[in-house]
Amino acid sequence: MVEFLTHIFQVFSKFFFLLAPFFVLAIFLSLTPDDTQLRRKLALRVAIAVLVACFCILFFGNTMFRVFGITLDSFKIGAGALLFLTSVDVVRGKPPASRDVGEQEVTIVPLAIPITVGPATTGAIMILGAESKANGGMTTGCIGLALAVVSLGIILYLGSEIKAVMKAQGILVMSKIMGVVISALAAQMIFTGIKGVLQ
Repeated sequence: MVEFLTHIFQVFSKFFFLLAPFFVLAIFLSLTPDDTQLRRKLALRVAIAVLVACFCILFFGNTMFRVFGITLDSFKIGAGALLFLTSVDVVRGKPPASRDVGEQEVTIVPLAIPITVGPATTGAIMILGAESKANGGMTTGCIGLALAVVSLGIILYLGSEIKAVMKAQGILVMSKIMGVVISALAAQMIFTGIKGVLQ
């Protein structure tokens, strides 16, 4: 039971940082009107869209490995490189998509995809899916990933309140700290992939 909960926490913490909630929150606040009720409604839509996207990738994304003959280790190296580039954008505070979008369009594009679930996050979820199927840990992977998305949804839902407490500068600092953690995850992913290829 302890091992089961530990694995859930490991998956949760990894994807919580990968989803970069405070970076997403900063963009969410800039893309949505200053209306708490509307923001809460949009936050729920974003969370649902991210959850659906993540689970579609988790269960069906690994078909790419078979179709294109890609090994898990080579994919780790490629996804890790993309993840590192994403972490640089997070630290610099640069959104990976244009902000010039309509109010009704922001929930799925660009907030859910590609700001929250971008190429690097997609790669990490595909790796999780492949490893979970190989190790028989799909249940813990699903629970951990779902908890990370729910946590993101709660942060977005309370976005107006968090902004009032932390101010824009505080949110920016938190997003930059998460960017540094993401870069470390990227390095670990690349090193693990290289080690697997060499072995």
